[in-house]
Amino acid sequence: MAAPHHSSHATQNPAPEPPAVSAALARAHRKYWRFNLALIAALMTVGFAVSFLLPLAAPALAHLRFAGFRLPFYFGAQGAILIYLALIVVYIVSMQRADRHLQRAFEADTHTAADTDAALSASAAASPTAAADAGVRGT
Repeated sequence: MAAPHHSSHATQNPAPEPPAVSAALARAHRKYWRFNLALIAALMTVGFAVSFLLPLAAPALAHLRFAGFRLPFYFGAQGAILIYLALIVVYIVSMQRADRHLQRAFEADTHTAADTDAALSASAAASPTAAADAGVRGT
């Protein structure tokens, strides 16, 4: 009886190579994700403070009033929800701005690559060897 053949799934179906990107686009992408993670961390910190730290401080804030209600009641009943909605809006607006910035970097990279390809094609057509080959063919 033959031993079972152990074939690796990775060798049968290798992962596709990611497309090549310029260093500028890679930097823009890293900056985008760092911003995204920092924004999420900041907003989650505010959400944590509203959810857990503010209720701990409620007894100290009980003497303050807002719109006729004691401040801790207002925070618990409506303030926290409004703050959560504000966090969502801040995230959406900030990420749309970051998306536009990354899109501009991508478009600049695409135009740079197209210009570089055009310049390489033009220089290859105008190179001395290409001109010599054209001269030989023309005679």
